[in-house]
Amino acid sequence: MRILRFVCIAGLALLTGACAALPEVRYLNTSLVAPSNPTVTDARGDLSAKKSRSLLKQRWRNSHTDIAALAALEEAATGSPLIAGNKVSLLYDGPQTMAAMIDAISHATNHINLETYIFDQDELGIRFADLLIERQRAGVQVNVIYDSVGTLGTPDAFFDKMRDAGIRLLAFNPVNPLKLIGPWTPNNRDHRKILVVDGVVAFTGGVNISATYSTSSMFRSKGRHDAKLGWRDTHIKIEGPAVAALQWVFLSNWAKRNSPDLPDSQFFPPLKEEGDKLVRVLASEPGGDHDIYKAYILAIQEARHAVHITSAYFVPDAAILHALKEAAQRGVDVKIILPGVTDSGLVFHAAHSFYEEMLESGIRIYQLQIAVLHAKTAVIDSMWATVGSTNIDTRSFLHNSEINVVILGTEFGLAMESAFAEDLRNSVEITADSWQTRPSIDRLKEWTARGLAYWL
Repeated sequence: MRILRFVCIAGLALLTGACAALPEVRYLNTSLVAPSNPTVTDARGDLSAKKSRSLLKQRWRNSHTDIAALAALEEAATGSPLIAGNKVSLLYDGPQTMAAMIDAISHATNHINLETYIFDQDELGIRFADLLIERQRAGVQVNVIYDSVGTLGTPDAFFDKMRDAGIRLLAFNPVNPLKLIGPWTPNNRDHRKILVVDGVVAFTGGVNISATYSTSSMFRSKGRHDAKLGWRDTHIKIEGPAVAALQWVFLSNWAKRNSPDLPDSQFFPPLKEEGDKLVRVLASEPGGDHDIYKAYILAIQEARHAVHITSAYFVPDAAILHALKEAAQRGVDVKIILPGVTDSGLVFHAAHSFYEEMLESGIRIYQLQIAVLHAKTAVIDSMWATVGSTNIDTRSFLHNSEINVVILGTEFGLAMESAFAEDLRNSVEITADSWQTRPSIDRLKEWTARGLAYWL
């Protein structure tokens, strides 16, 4: 099914005209005019400059990295403030994520807003849909945005059943132009994964609604079993003022689609501080300001000690590749975990086409074994971390609508480092010597896939 989705996207892309381009960012960290202090907002509004300085100094007093300077640069690049007072919980793999989302949905009293790339009609998808229908019939307004290519194999009847129950549904960018109101841009997809319940709890990350996520990977497993392993992925649960920012992303996307207005709901209830995490919510879309791309570039450019990236689909553009190579060459510990097995052969081989150049620059590459890697995360200097839907490829940065949350601080950063270390234990390092011995047929596949890198 995922091959079918890729073929559909690639075929439509080749039919729809000229190439767009990412902005020039090679010197982004030296070209921006950053504020003297990052803007920090909380449940009561923007903090004063004095309070912001005090908060940031307290949070980062033990850091050897000038994270406050990075936060200010990031604000200059994206225009998004830091949001204080949040609880952010890491969720690993499908079962843990699904259990947390199902629990939140089960306790909904006002509304449920769901945005997803894949919503399969399988055992898990049917269970999820039935729960949404049950909550709708209980008086909770349910609104769903699903991508038309991501759900290419899902029968219309599956969504009709939800629609008949009163759920509001929006098919993002239908492949059939006759179903569109507005321009036909089939290469632009909604790859976001957002769930907001009652405006007080939100989820985002890499997990789709699919039976693929019914079983766990071997992440933090005490033993290795022959049973079927699930995909390795990462999601987060957010409570606190930042929930409103994710809610706004969902509602803004709905409004832009020329869809009927949503029923009145308490989308923005009063929110209180739930924790001590500082976050920045970044959303991107085709033709937008490329905020997630800029945030990644800046974090890599400003890294002093370590850049640790986990990427399911890795086909870097020239600027990302340059930033990673430059970081390694100035002594930063650059490690990247990539798939050892994959659901997308072309992307797999396109990624391999960059290995030789990366290894020569000092970047260390690892391939996760057995489980299919689907996580899209990074942690830099143990202080800057991000979890979201964005892959390190041109499709995510240029053609897709994506969502990422940046979390600043040592506690969350160290939790991300711990997860990264666990994945390293389940990975095999690719060395320059071993890479030179790969078969000639693999080199041909890499060359072919590299030529399609823009569309992957």
